[in-house]
Amino acid sequence: MSRRLAREGLRGLVTLVLGVTLCGCMTVTGQNVRYGWFEEPDRRDPWSAKIRGWQRRELLETVMAPDPQNTPAVSGSSLGRATSPNTDLRSDFEEFRAKRKRSLARDAASWIQKQARRHYVEDGAVDHWATLEETLTRGREDCDGLELLVYNFLRELGFAEDEVFRAIVYRPSDGQHHMVTLWFEKRGDPWVIDPTGAMTTGMPRMSQVPGWVPLKIFSEDQEFSVRRNVSSLYNRRTTARLR
Repeated sequence: MSRRLAREGLRGLVTLVLGVTLCGCMTVTGQNVRYGWFEEPDRRDPWSAKIRGWQRRELLETVMAPDPQNTPAVSGSSLGRATSPNTDLRSDFEEFRAKRKRSLARDAASWIQKQARRHYVEDGAVDHWATLEETLTRGREDCDGLELLVYNFLRELGFAEDEVFRAIVYRPSDGQHHMVTLWFEKRGDPWVIDPTGAMTTGMPRMSQVPGWVPLKIFSEDQEFSVRRNVSSLYNRRTTARLR
């Protein structure tokens, strides 16, 4: 999925075309760019059919699968008596919870990026979006399969359904598409968890990843398009395929 789309012999032509049509593409993804993350998709959106197909299959598997074992809740030590009347228990708890969630998410990012070195394999001629069960059964997948492990892990640990989304991102410089998990701790600037490291390593915020543009965010039952308050660099005629 991280291979360049243009052949070596066409690099000059592609660079010229992108320079004309996607002018300034490497500068609009900086920290000052603001996105409208939760927009209704256009009826002609080329990604919608793929997203709906995966949603239907994922929901069907969820309904037909047996009840999973209960996952133990992540908890800290039991709360004792307040040692000071000035202690703000609510703010202390919120701070503790935020730190724990960030730690868990970073651990998930580190784990999946290591797993990708062993289990990543590209799709063949047909770009198939695997379900979670397909990914686990096969034991190897590309980014849209491996990403599901992190997405489901965070949701099972209690990250809210309006916090964690699957996301399609796009690199205008060479036309690459990629699948990542976004965690909206901050509504306007989510954390990025890249399953393969093709876009980024670690867990930076979207504003800290230059050269990539978010296109779609979705879950099993929701789909949103991402709009920017700058001219769109995304060509709607692009093939709906992750590389």
